[in-house]
Amino acid sequence: MAWTPAVRFLIIINVVIFLLQGLFGLERFLAFHFGLIPRLIAMKGWVWQLGTYMFLHHGLWHIFFNMFALWMFGSTLERVWGTKGFLKYYFLTGLGGGLCYFLFNLGSTIPTIGASGAIYGLLVAYAVLFPNSVIYLWLIIPIKAKWFALLFGVIEFMASLQSSDSVAHLAHLGGMVIGYLYLKKERFFGRFLSKMRAQKLEYEARTRRKKEENMTDIRNEVDELLDKINRVGFDGLTPAEQKKLKHASDLLRKKNGH
Repeated sequence: MAWTPAVRFLIIINVVIFLLQGLFGLERFLAFHFGLIPRLIAMKGWVWQLGTYMFLHHGLWHIFFNMFALWMFGSTLERVWGTKGFLKYYFLTGLGGGLCYFLFNLGSTIPTIGASGAIYGLLVAYAVLFPNSVIYLWLIIPIKAKWFALLFGVIEFMASLQSSDSVAHLAHLGGMVIGYLYLKKERFFGRFLSKMRAQKLEYEARTRRKKEENMTDIRNEVDELLDKINRVGFDGLTPAEQKKLKHASDLLRKKNGH
């Protein structure tokens, strides 16, 4: 399968950073400054870590499996969505996974690194778009994409309940959840948004009716004051009535655009 532009760019960037941190011994430095450390984000405002953590990896197998999955799922998705749509989704799920991990581990000082949040988001997207496509688990066992994604979702959920390893399961799970909600946003949020739009339109209609009623009352007051002027002259109006007439006249002129 040929590489698509965004997938090729992301893989090259990740591999180059991985090689540089190995060649120059920068792994700890980069992990501290650009890995996802919830306590530093919360206490020092290092919010860039929510995005930069996706470009760091620890160990050859870590980056290999992430980049392999990025190529396998991402190339197909980029062809379907186009480069712009693919990148939007990729970073949305990566940031969403990081944010999910951050919110549930505010006091943690352990760096989290890796593109896995976005990769799990790509897995969900592939399963939603191509549910019956066959994926080979461990490159041996054939399984439909929808069951493959569900299996890994359950595994990540169960693992997130444990605290016995250093893997950021909540970032993986967060990427999956954010991705699924984004893909199904009309289903989940369409009715809510429609209701909100209807309420907004109803409010605007009530406001217009209220303004029209107020303007009608003002016109009636002006008519009564003009009738009085015809009978007794302008000087026959009390100071309060003169003030009311001037105010009403100003409102009517503004309403009519004069």
